[in-house]
Amino acid sequence: MGALLVIGDVVTDVVARHRGPLAAGTDTAAAIRTLPGGAGANVACWAAHSGCADVRLLGRVGADAAAWHERELVACGVRPLLVVDPEAPTGTVICLVDTGASAERTFLTDSGASLRLAPEDWSPALLDGVAHLHLSGYLFFSEPSRALVSVALESARARGVRVSLDPASAGFLTELGVDRFLELVEGVDVLLPSRDEAYLLTGLPDPADAAAKLSRHVPLVVAKQGADGAVVARSGTVRAHVPALPATPRDTTGAGDAFTGAFLAALLGGAEPEEAAAEGCGAGATAVERVGGRPPTGP
Repeated sequence: MGALLVIGDVVTDVVARHRGPLAAGTDTAAAIRTLPGGAGANVACWAAHSGCADVRLLGRVGADAAAWHERELVACGVRPLLVVDPEAPTGTVICLVDTGASAERTFLTDSGASLRLAPEDWSPALLDGVAHLHLSGYLFFSEPSRALVSVALESARARGVRVSLDPASAGFLTELGVDRFLELVEGVDVLLPSRDEAYLLTGLPDPADAAAKLSRHVPLVVAKQGADGAVVARSGTVRAHVPALPATPRDTTGAGDAFTGAFLAALLGGAEPEEAAAEGCGAGATAVERVGGRPPTGP
């Protein structure tokens, strides 16, 4: 089994767990923690946690938190390939989590250094020993990182390395534009959208219809449906509906990243996409019962 290289965002998460609506103009009691995060970094950590022996992460951070993020990635079993930005601080995301039954979250995002990855941060040698390249969708939301995606995709195609992509954010997708996004993902082998992202990219409210349509653009689509599991579609046809595992949500931050990481680890291990999606659902269930977007570490 070759290595998994993830290219994506490394950010600091400030998670504020509150109950009920925020009280505008005054205080709302909350439990607040500062944790390592970022969709790309989370995927890498969950892939390592799920049994992928060689996981590497290319990301860009500020000098303010580079050492801390490197330590946290190493603790999760990930080999960090972090570029330290001389100007921008590490990205920060404030995660507002309602501690009601849904544990739904809202993000306030300052991408900082994470979206300043650029072609000069890339080398084809980064693919040495790599069997699969995974791209965080956040890379598509700035010009420098879009240019990096282009050269990384070209390198991957030249070496026959399979490529997957998680669109990452329905909000940022709306700003970029659906047609532009679909143009940019030309050559990607696996797409892992959320329910909202699949709907946005197709205009189809039914998850199965959306996944089938997307799989005419990308050969394999695994549409994540949260508590409704996942839909696997290939070449325009739905191949499987994979059920979710029961869970009691505490914080849904990073649940999709957990799914993606476990899915990729299983796929690299030789599993069929349907089996890999079941592994993803298991990791997602574990993730929502934890605070933050990373897997447990240590004994």
